[in-house]
Amino acid sequence: MARPATFSIVACDLEAGEWGVAVESKFLAVGPVVPWAAANVGAIATQAYANTSYGPRGLELLRSGLSAEEVVKKLTEEDEGREHRQLGVVDAQGRAAAFTGKECYDWAGHLVGEGYACQGNILASQRVVEAMAEAFERTEGPLADRLLAALRAGQAAGGDRRGQQSAALLVVKEKGGYGGFTDRLVDLRVDDHPQPIEELARLWKLQRLYFGSPQEIWKLTPERVRAIQTMLRALGYYSGEATGELDEPTRKALEDFHNVENLEMRRLEEPDRIDAEVYRFLEEKYRAQAQGGGGS
Repeated sequence: MARPATFSIVACDLEAGEWGVAVESKFLAVGPVVPWAAANVGAIATQAYANTSYGPRGLELLRSGLSAEEVVKKLTEEDEGREHRQLGVVDAQGRAAAFTGKECYDWAGHLVGEGYACQGNILASQRVVEAMAEAFERTEGPLADRLLAALRAGQAAGGDRRGQQSAALLVVKEKGGYGGFTDRLVDLRVDDHPQPIEELARLWKLQRLYFGSPQEIWKLTPERVRAIQTMLRALGYYSGEATGELDEPTRKALEDFHNVENLEMRRLEEPDRIDAEVYRFLEEKYRAQAQGGGGS
């Protein structure tokens, strides 16, 4: 049986109502194995000789009212293979706990802090989990950003001493999924890549672009409209002149751009306004076209 040598972090942001797990491993497709989470319940990372039943069973125990420490104790006590396991849990109240079996390959261990637990095995050194904890505590912003910062810090400190292969990021929030139909706010996986953490960060950046809500809104001045017309014409959405007038063909071309690029969640009701992120993305596509790359 393959041993998914891994470093991970389970954590929560109680103010935002988010729970999540970030993980990296020299193991193919770590995403379906290690991270488990449920909104308003908690998050779990199960690794080393991973007992994947720890995920669903642990979440059920958390739902029943057990604390993170009680869940760790119950899961491991009932498992004869516990000395080969590693586990991190954070509960609905932000309490965290972790377990590292005595038979996990060195370096193996964990570090528990307020609202998070970092754990890893077959690591370069203890410094990996220490660096993860420090990065998580000092990073501001959404939980996903803080979890990624922890992974990057762990890798910079040596990470999995066998190398890199896959990574995953899971964050849950009540009705946080697309359209509010599920709780999966972020569910990204990199199954096989030479730099999986950086690829995961790239995917997270794209998710924020496609599914994030407008934060910075710009007025469509004649100068800005002229630039938009020029860019949309180069990209094949607009056939008119760059007049600076926000006419119906320009609005239609801009709407088509939103639809084709899956930016409908960033479309504004005000006809004379644009989401700044949409404008920046349009500029990127235009520059790539101008350089002969055709965009991406």
